This record gives sequence, structure tokens and C-alpha cells, in this order.
Amino acid sequence: MSAARAFFFRSTAAALALGAGVAAAQAQGYPAKPITLIVPFSAGGGVDATARLLTAKLGEQLKQPVVIENVAGAAGTIGTQKAARAPADGYTLLFAVASPLNVAPLVAPSAVRYDSFKDFMPVATVGTSPFVLIGKTALPAHTTAELIQLAKAQPGKLNFGTDGVGTSLHITAEMFKQRAGIDLMHVPYKSGPQVLTDVAGGQVDLAVLPLSLAQPFVKDGKVRAFGVTSAARSPSAPAIPALGETPELKGLEMDAWLGVLAPAGTPAAVISAWVSALDATLKDPEIARKLADIAVKPQLIAGPAFADYLAKERKTIAGVVQTAGIKAE
Repeated sequence: MSAARAFFFRSTAAALALGAGVAAAQAQGYPAKPITLIVPFSAGGGVDATARLLTAKLGEQLKQPVVIENVAGAAGTIGTQKAARAPADGYTLLFAVASPLNVAPLVAPSAVRYDSFKDFMPVATVGTSPFVLIGKTALPAHTTAELIQLAKAQPGKLNFGTDGVGTSLHITAEMFKQRAGIDLMHVPYKSGPQVLTDVAGGQVDLAVLPLSLAQPFVKDGKVRAFGVTSAARSPSAPAIPALGETPELKGLEMDAWLGVLAPAGTPAAVISAWVSALDATLKDPEIARKLADIAVKPQLIAGPAFADYLAKERKTIAGVVQTAGIKAE
């Protein structure tokens, strides 16, 4: 069976199980009290903003308030560890992204006190958002193909900024380098906005940043967008090509996903109730519009299909990390 057909059958089975799962959870009295959704980053950031867009509607669907608890620190690993150690009763879940689950265990293993695959049950993704490769406007290259040619002509001369060593942005930039066969110098910063400011000011040549962060600067002509990292162009920025449209980068894909995970051992009926609530929330037109405003494409990948997605992502990231020799410790 092909991967695509297997994905289809898993997704269909999950969808058929939703109604029965919700009924079973309700019969068991879940939820009977407010639910905590741990966001392992500070309030006001992109991950937090996305979670807060969803909680009111999720509360309506689950018939109980969904309350966000921000537990920031150590690139998301502190909050992720707290969620992993929470009781598996459906009243504490994790609003997750790749950094603490699939990046930190590879680049900073001594800082991780949980097993991403054994300590969690994947519930569902809520959406994906691409990164974008940008450059200063003074660069004598206007397309990705021209940029690759320029970098090959002067190996090691061009640099790129990210929000730190071993972050998702760094991994994505290294993937671009490896696929393109070019040599660029990494300049790590402490935050994405700092990188964006310096690219606009001409202090840094290139950067890989979230599309939602860079898009206003692209629209104002302060930086040049070479391509997004999704397989296809982003609906929120259709004029920006996908990097994979360039022959040397065919097949390149690295989206930032956002999703919900539960502590291992959480009852199946509770997981199904959450999948159903997330599905209904993402189908709400107002929610979809607000997500589009921050360059997030609603996308529900549930249960085993989400687990497969995470495993595939871990394998891809591991290959990039090993080739580049990335260590954040």
C-alpha cells in the first residue's frame, strides 16, 4: 500500500471514529471541569497567539473552558516536560510545535527530560505555516536560482541569520544550504525580529524566518523574498514562489506545524473528543480567517497520521543535523 493510500485510510478511520469517541467521552462525564492547555512559550508570541485564537471555540465545543498556561523556557522544553508529567486524564494537554519535540532532542539532548514519542499521544495538528527565505535588497540576485549561483561563485562570503543555533529556523536554513550545495555562514541571534531588522538594514545578507513575521517587510519592499519552504505557495502570499520550484531544490519542504498532544495513556475517548472539537473549530469561517491573517493554514492531521508525520519529520531533521554537525550544547 502506498504512503498516500495508507494516510487516506488512517485519516478516514479516524474521522469515522469521531462520533463514537465523543459519545463515549460524554458518557464518562468528560470534561467535567476546565482544561489546561500548556503553551511552552511566552505569552504574546506566535505560538501563544495561535493557541489563543482557538481556545474560546474549543471551549464551546467541549462545554468547558480551555485555559492557557504559558510555561516558557529552554526553547520550549520546560513546558513540554511539564505536560509530559501531567496526569493522563485529559485535563492537561500540550499545544506543541516542532522545536521542543523534534529539534531539541537532537541538538540539545542533555536538556530534554522526556521522550517525544513515548511520553505523548499525538492528538491532532491545527495548522501549518511556512518559513520564508529572505535577503537584503542590495543583493545582486532576484530569484532563488540567481541566489544559488551567486553563493556558488563566492563560497562562504554570504551569511544568514536565524533565531539561534539548533532552532527550527536554523535547521531549515541548513537544509536549504545542503540541497542547494552552497556554503553560507550562520549568524545566530536571540530572536527572529532582531534578524529581520538587520536584514532590512543590510547588516545580514539572508535569513530564514516565519512568513508571518517577515511578510510585512516583504510587502513594504524592505527585504526581498526568495521563496517559502512549503511544498506549494502560501495562500497568504501567493506571489512568493515555493523554494521547491527551483530545480536544485525540488522536493524541499519544511513547514512549521502547530498541534495538540496529550500525556501518554490518555483515554482514547478523550483523544477522540479533542479531535472532534479541533475539527469543528478549524471549520469555523471566522477562525479560518483569523488563522490566515497570521499565515497559518488550517490543517487537521489526527491520531496515527499525526504520529507518522512526527516520525517522518524527526528523520528529516536528524539527517540535516548530522550532516551539518549542529549542536546547541
